[in-house]
Amino acid sequence: MKNRIIEAVIIAFGLFLLGASIKSGIKLFSQRDRVVNVKGLAEREIPADKVIWPLAYKEVGNDLGVLYNNLSTKNQTVKSFLIANGIKEEEISISAPQIVDMEAERYGNNQSPYRYNITSVITVSSDNVDQVRKLIGEQGELLKQGIAVAGGDYQYQVQYSFTQLNDIKPQMIEEATKNAREAAVKFAEDSNSKLGKIKSANQGQFSISDRDANTPHIKNVRVVSTIEYYLKD
Repeated sequence: MKNRIIEAVIIAFGLFLLGASIKSGIKLFSQRDRVVNVKGLAEREIPADKVIWPLAYKEVGNDLGVLYNNLSTKNQTVKSFLIANGIKEEEISISAPQIVDMEAERYGNNQSPYRYNITSVITVSSDNVDQVRKLIGEQGELLKQGIAVAGGDYQYQVQYSFTQLNDIKPQMIEEATKNAREAAVKFAEDSNSKLGKIKSANQGQFSISDRDANTPHIKNVRVVSTIEYYLKD
């Protein structure tokens, strides 16, 4: 009889432990399904650190030899202007001239008295963005020397870029993660919960764009991190 009582106590205690384990497991499982998904934004305005400035001008005429001599002289004039104003020689490149023979145009209807239309492009590629921007505003000096730099043509637009993204990535990721956590903490408080560990995280893609159409030399750098946290009681 005594042995049966002991066996019953042992069985009851075992059932108690089993029930407690099942209850704990169910609770843990249910908590694992309680998550909050938040996004954290980090955004900065950064000045461009690289500029590409194409200076294009045209020459028209009927004698190729004369046109090439004119191009050579004007190219040297442009180059001298740039160097005299702080642009390094290695930052200047001169492309081969683009020649259009009006008489050779199959579908053309040339009303011009000139047969040849030649475009010369001199490109400045520099890290000295401020100096180049200053010169862009002073390119009227070339007009005084008979060189009309083309403006408004899409293929000859000034291009600004930011090349040091890797230098600011860690700080921006940290900022985005912090902002995401703050949003998650607020959500947890509003739902009478506590924030648990991170379930998953996605850094997101960095994007670099012009701040606006009028200031392409100022870039907007942006990243959005997506983080999923567990919630607990």
